[in-house]
Amino acid sequence: MSRDIQITFDAHDPRALSTFWRDALGYVHPAPPGVEVPEGADPLAAWDEFLAGIGVPPEQRNSNSAIEDPAGQGPRVFFQQVPEDKVAKNRVHLDVRAAPELEGEERMGALETECARLVALGASRIRRFEPSLPMSAGFIVMADPEGNEFCLD
Repeated sequence: MSRDIQITFDAHDPRALSTFWRDALGYVHPAPPGVEVPEGADPLAAWDEFLAGIGVPPEQRNSNSAIEDPAGQGPRVFFQQVPEDKVAKNRVHLDVRAAPELEGEERMGALETECARLVALGASRIRRFEPSLPMSAGFIVMADPEGNEFCLD
């Protein structure tokens, strides 16, 4: 029997990091429990109101955040606030599949376009790996705004 998974990130600023990954992956912030968020309204504002309504102090309202695949196919991604800094390379990382069906220059061009979009959202470009067939079709290593490495694949 397979299991659903949730990917969890430790973060200094869960809301900001969840917003980066929401935009990077095309995910959404879910509504608070029992709250209907109108079309076009900001779910994060609904969370602020919800948390205030249940008595969560302002300094604790950014202790976690989550994003979900609007199609319900991808894993939920959870962000939890931690005090310590990231100190080493990730042992697990995400591969953002931006051009899985493309090859050669067309693939690398699509990855470069996506890289530029993510840099504009706050990511950092680390290194480009050229295609080396048959073992690699080429990819770009990046880091999110808090330094977590990921690959554009």
